[in-house]
Amino acid sequence: MMRRSNLLLVDGDLRRRAAISHCLSGSGLHVEPFEDVRELYSRWPSDGVLLVHDSDSAIADLITHMSQTGDWLPIIAFAEAPATSRIVEAVLQGAVDYLVWPFEDAQVIESMAVAEERARSVAGAKLREAVARSRVERLTRREREVLAGVAGGLSNRLIGEKLAISPRTVEIHRANMLNKMGANHTSEAIRIAIEASLVN
Repeated sequence: MMRRSNLLLVDGDLRRRAAISHCLSGSGLHVEPFEDVRELYSRWPSDGVLLVHDSDSAIADLITHMSQTGDWLPIIAFAEAPATSRIVEAVLQGAVDYLVWPFEDAQVIESMAVAEERARSVAGAKLREAVARSRVERLTRREREVLAGVAGGLSNRLIGEKLAISPRTVEIHRANMLNKMGANHTSEAIRIAIEASLVN
């Protein structure tokens, strides 16, 4: 049985939003309409599946937002008569499925099941990597070097020797690194570095 029954509809076209809401009214899904991604950001839900009209940079903007916040929701993109290249681009950006409007409620329910399953596997892994990368990007070059040393199992003294700085300076960089990454301890920083593909 599918866990998510909330469908978060993001579409700038009022008539199409109304038509989709009407189409899904008897499906048992709770449809919450949003005019654009900015409105969605201001009332970010704790759960659900996003059904997003593939216009402008909506998909890319949502993926960036979720990467920065760590709040992941699976995205189903849709459009009227989309070009194949547009579908491919949306999926590469992170959409887990793509529908062509007009669609039936059964298609949406099936797509939500697919989205839920993929969100648990591939999409979740991609998001973790994106979140980890955004955390690592906050670090200075020197802090990244210290992180690489820590991940390599080196002590502060050995990292200092390798980088030609004092162990005390390594400690300062290490503390700054943990703070910027939002990590409470070294093992968490190493996990983030692995997820960001910074270390193997």
